[in-house]
Amino acid sequence: MTSRTSDRNLIAVLLPDGGLQLEWEAADAAIGKSRTLLQDELYRCSVSDREGWLLRLGLADMKVPLSASMSYWREFAGEFTRQLIRTPDLEALRESVRLELAADNMAAWLGRAPMMTGLDYLDDLLLANVWERLHAAWRSAMRAHDGTVADFIRAYRPSAHLVGRIFFHLVENKDAAHPFAFLATYSTRLNQAGDSRHVPLKFALQEFAGNQARLLELLATVHEAAKTSAVLQEMLSSGTIFQPLAWSSRQAFLFLKDIPVFETAGILCRIPDWWKAGGPRISLDLKFGTRKPSLVGMDAILSFKAGLLIDGEPLSREEIQRLLAQSEGLAFIKNKWVAVDPVKLQKILAAHEAAAKMADAGLSWLDAMRLQMNPRQLPGNAAAAIDQVSVSHGQWLADVLQKLRDPHTLRAIRPGRTFKARLRKYQQAGLNWLCLLHALRLGACLADDMGLGKTVQVLAFLNWLYAAQKGRRTRRPASLLVIPASLLANWAAEIRRFYPDLSFFIAHPGMHPQEELANGGKGLIEAHDLVITTYALAGRYRFLQDHAWYYLILDEAQAIKNPGTRQTRTLKTYTAENRLILTGTPIENRLSDLWSLFDFINPGLLGSATEFKRFAKTLDRDRSRYGTLRQLIRPYMLRRLKTDKTVIRDLPDKVEMKVYTDLSAKQIVLYRQLVGSLEKALSDTDGMQRRGLILSSLMKLKQLCNHPDQYLGGGGYPETESGKFGRLRDICRTIHEKRERVLVFTQFKEIIDPLCRFLADVFHHPGLMIHGSVSVKKRKAAVDEFQAAPYVPFMVLSLKAGGVGLNLTRASHVIHFDRWWNPAVETQATDRAFRIGQKKNVMVHKFITTGTIEEKIDLMIEEKRQLSEDVIAAGNENWITEMDDTRVVDMFRLSLAVDQQQERERS
Repeated sequence: MTSRTSDRNLIAVLLPDGGLQLEWEAADAAIGKSRTLLQDELYRCSVSDREGWLLRLGLADMKVPLSASMSYWREFAGEFTRQLIRTPDLEALRESVRLELAADNMAAWLGRAPMMTGLDYLDDLLLANVWERLHAAWRSAMRAHDGTVADFIRAYRPSAHLVGRIFFHLVENKDAAHPFAFLATYSTRLNQAGDSRHVPLKFALQEFAGNQARLLELLATVHEAAKTSAVLQEMLSSGTIFQPLAWSSRQAFLFLKDIPVFETAGILCRIPDWWKAGGPRISLDLKFGTRKPSLVGMDAILSFKAGLLIDGEPLSREEIQRLLAQSEGLAFIKNKWVAVDPVKLQKILAAHEAAAKMADAGLSWLDAMRLQMNPRQLPGNAAAAIDQVSVSHGQWLADVLQKLRDPHTLRAIRPGRTFKARLRKYQQAGLNWLCLLHALRLGACLADDMGLGKTVQVLAFLNWLYAAQKGRRTRRPASLLVIPASLLANWAAEIRRFYPDLSFFIAHPGMHPQEELANGGKGLIEAHDLVITTYALAGRYRFLQDHAWYYLILDEAQAIKNPGTRQTRTLKTYTAENRLILTGTPIENRLSDLWSLFDFINPGLLGSATEFKRFAKTLDRDRSRYGTLRQLIRPYMLRRLKTDKTVIRDLPDKVEMKVYTDLSAKQIVLYRQLVGSLEKALSDTDGMQRRGLILSSLMKLKQLCNHPDQYLGGGGYPETESGKFGRLRDICRTIHEKRERVLVFTQFKEIIDPLCRFLADVFHHPGLMIHGSVSVKKRKAAVDEFQAAPYVPFMVLSLKAGGVGLNLTRASHVIHFDRWWNPAVETQATDRAFRIGQKKNVMVHKFITTGTIEEKIDLMIEEKRQLSEDVIAAGNENWITEMDDTRVVDMFRLSLAVDQQQERERS
């Protein structure tokens, strides 16, 4: 075992442009030698040959364990190589072979996909692209290979048998006594047009008369299969394989059971489609929710009916009894052939009887939903002994679940007049969805892509909840919003902007006297509709834990993805009538995250942690159950992407958003000192000296808002000392989860290198930089590298050097780390990532520290009350020096809200 890879898993990551990239991640335990060697080989191959590794993966031994994502792509590439191996005359066709990925198989492949990074991007177009890449890899391999095709394939898969020239045909016959007909054929060699024709095998006796060796070569695959198949051995011995045969259903059944043996030996089998799909299946069907229940919530009792189905058609007990009377084989019922297994049928019938007895009592919503994960877990073990169990929905439940899965069909719910935002269509659909789940008393996960306005949708929902209560006799209880400390300023700003009438307070020592909070926040909760606190304080303030909340809302809910942390355990003990979580991070990247989040919003839906782990282990054996899991969680999780057709029509080409951050305790102290020094010095200066003092102070405050170490010069730029650095990590962590790319602009060359080091840690990958000292040649090289296919997550640019003449359209995000206060200059920089005709939207994040000179000037520009368009367009800050001393100091001084945040870092 090589030490370099023995403790790491190789995973496949999907990129926004449809690329497929291999990455390493830490393994939970040491991995075996065969897996280590295969992973190492595949990774080396992916570095040297961007297409070839896929073909190599498709030929890899299926028994060697790999990560879930790699196993999925091995199966997909394995389908390509399986078709390849089964292609007649492959040796003659070589690189000109063309294999088809059936369109009707796309849905099955999408449904089988496991949790993986970039799963959002998986669609039929991406699958088709990977299929084409496999073709390209095969063509390249054949052009470089001088030997036979068989030698090439067996070098990677020694057990492979290329398909021979023998074909077995089984078709249905109209003869009641012999309802099936069999014929063996062989293909002639390719003609000049590249075609071959099939002739009955009996003609081979004539073609190779006198040439026993050639006949044995032709029949090699038949003799290989006959070693295992008694049916074929008998046909060879009797010579009937050379004749057309009329078969009974019993004979056809024995032949069909041996199809895997024939195909493994290299015989192509043309058989009825109904057997290819596994044959019609008889199953126990559990149907829930035909009628609307009297109550709502997870405890609501749903109507329940048990039935028997064959390929979706109802089957009567009499028809089952008729099947039971037959011996094992094929039976014709409901105009289709069915494989009869009397033992399994008896178990299905017993399960049906047991389930039917339970139907009168109904089943809770929670139990009904959980049965989708494992239908055999019907209470009372009614279905524990059988595999063929299906779950279906009655009309009422089917309608509700369809509305939850497609909220655009819901009736529009309008927020009150006190709500100041105009919702986009997809945001209106999000509000409708939240209101429906509220009516059903079910928890919700709003998981829209970053930048699509989760905050405004929640504020519209809160407005609908609380603005509608004015005529109520009893006031609704307060709701609690728990967020990372880095989002306090953002939420406060969004509330003031969109729902200024919302009565809220922030349970944080930086916002309220410590004594008031320590005394249990007496009266504070009752006087407000919304309380906001941080994750750290939610576990510390007992008065928050003891309160019965109306809604418990978590933003950046990935903070509770680890069920074992104290933070997660504490929040799950909170009492609330309803629960809602927000996350922009794809929660389907990792299976382990999913359980904890859903255990919070709808406890029990995915079972206990132990039950879910047991279910997760079954996914490797039956990947179709990933699709079952997605169908189960989809009604309670709404995730729209920037690229969705329903979203992209509503979005402008550039979505600009202000990102508010707080100053750290150290920044506050230094900021106040700097403003105090300016205030004293202003009275002693005038003219050019005064102007220079104001502009230099302004520059120092900008540097300080970025990071104290930039202002002081030197230092290690610790994240905890800058609100902007903390928020930058939050945003870029989500960008990394989606493997998107970002441009970070700053005015200051000296902070570019610290930002690059910081971002390399966030992305676990180095990035690029461009500033005034980078030569034209190196700038071009950096741009080319950023635009190239291999993933480069970020580039940090100085606003002047990166604002003109660069084409960086691979970026989906632009971050203005500090502000130029000239919209034209910022727009010009943003346009490095945006070009007319691009299919993707660009998210523009403009950082602003609250209560500082940054926020005050931004507000002035926004409102244009004191600045004319001409002054703004001038692109400098000289207009500030024209103010009198009092106005200068007022503009520079911290606002009261920020001034009270000196204790914030303690939380």
